[in-house]
Amino acid sequence: MTKFTKQNIIDIKSNSSSYKKIHCDKEDLIISELDWQKRGLQQTVSGYGSKLTTRYYINFERFNYRVYCRCFSNSGTCYIKTKRFGEIVIDAI
Repeated sequence: MTKFTKQNIIDIKSNSSSYKKIHCDKEDLIISELDWQKRGLQQTVSGYGSKLTTRYYINFERFNYRVYCRCFSNSGTCYIKTKRFGEIVIDAI
């Protein structure tokens, strides 16, 4: 398990938006399923949503943060939410 810090943040800027990103491998993540996930249930009926709980945590700045997924139209983006840095996209899950 890798302990990520602010030095691991990559700032992505384009013409229309900007965001922060951390690249990690699955081995860098902590797996901790909730009871309903262990039973094979979904958080929403459709499986889509803006803050879907995943079974993953990531260690960032000495704290474990739950990885969430924003999923619409069969495409998802995983992210964590911090007070200091806001939303940070988690790449390569």
